[in-house]
Amino acid sequence: MQRITALVVLLALPAWPAAAQTFPARPVRIIVAFPPGGGADIVARTMGPKLTELWRQPIVAENRPGASGVIGTEAAARSAPDGHTLFIGTLGNLTASAAARNNSALS
Repeated sequence: MQRITALVVLLALPAWPAAAQTFPARPVRIIVAFPPGGGADIVARTMGPKLTELWRQPIVAENRPGASGVIGTEAAARSAPDGHTLFIGTLGNLTASAAARNNSALS
């Protein structure tokens, strides 16, 4: 049993510095798939100051309107998977647009 415990501790040592990192390490951006002034934008700009206070990092709301939300959705999907990019969209740009494109390709 002691050997197993020692092995687990030795295997976990390389991950120790990663566990000590704080999140977020740099500013966080919220991609909004619609123009300023809409419901999704209001949610992002309302959350921003609260998250800035909580995380002690700037939160930037970035509007990426166009193509029924596809431009913003693609920008969020292509961002680095490090947790420093959040996305606010709707059911339409997450499911309906993809379904419409897939159905039109089959016709």
